[in-house]
Amino acid sequence: MTTEVLYKTNPLVFRERWIEFIYTLQDTICKGLELIDGKAIFIEDRWEREEGEGGGGKTRTLTGGLVFEKAGVNTSVVFGKVTDTMRRSLQIEGDTWFACGLSLVLHPLNPYVPTVHANWRYFELYNAAGEVADRWFGGGTDLTPYYLFEEDAKHFHQTLKNVLDDFDEELYPRYKKNCDDYFVNTHRNKETRGIGGIFYDHLRPDEHTDLETLFRFQQANGNSFLPAYLPIVEKRKDSKYAEREIEWQEIRRGRYVEFNLLHDRGTIFGLKTNGRTESILMSLPPRARWNYDHHPSPGTEEEKLLNVCLHPVNWI
Repeated sequence: MTTEVLYKTNPLVFRERWIEFIYTLQDTICKGLELIDGKAIFIEDRWEREEGEGGGGKTRTLTGGLVFEKAGVNTSVVFGKVTDTMRRSLQIEGDTWFACGLSLVLHPLNPYVPTVHANWRYFELYNAAGEVADRWFGGGTDLTPYYLFEEDAKHFHQTLKNVLDDFDEELYPRYKKNCDDYFVNTHRNKETRGIGGIFYDHLRPDEHTDLETLFRFQQANGNSFLPAYLPIVEKRKDSKYAEREIEWQEIRRGRYVEFNLLHDRGTIFGLKTNGRTESILMSLPPRARWNYDHHPSPGTEEEKLLNVCLHPVNWI
């Protein structure tokens, strides 16, 4: 029996493999972040969905560290009936669904260390007979610096590109553009919230790519997160900063909040469908500010960062 036939006749086999990977990845990322922080540790909050809904998750948060002011690395394994809200919002038709993924947002203390976001997810849709009617993967990661270091941007993007190139050299430019087009505050003259990364969704098995290949693809992307991000943290975490850098960090964090609450599909959908509010809003920074009609001074490092957000760069 081939793996494709096995997964079709017994979808729980594949689901359990994916859940195991997500939990292992959560452990690996949390250990790596605790090690580089050197002080704070993650606190785990296990939760279950309300009666009538299925599954739950493990929310892990870290606060008050030497490096990370606030960090969250969350996993969820949830399932239930397809609701009318889901049909409208996700444009899907089915009877029941299953979803499992990991989502993280890290807000460092030092303004010279960038904020970062990532998630890797898997969704299954079932018909009334309990058969898999559809399944897909999604995910990606993007970097939100407060001060631009081109070598850091190139390292981050090159690490992601190396992973994608092992599968298809056409993927990186496509998913990089997806990211630039998605993480945008359209109400602020199409200003991106950072310097991008990769973003993809609805990756389905087909005649060219089987389910096992997509699983390996997701594994490779998840496992590339620490090598893409931690070298940047190590290089910048001890940089000296003062009130000017803090103010700019908080202004840019304000832009981050605007995107997450106004434009991010996952955040909006979760809040409108009785999602777990504490886990959803984990992505928001502990400090932010909104200075009226703020513009960085010409020729400054702050303006340099803003210009890149207004005009996305091909870093490779």
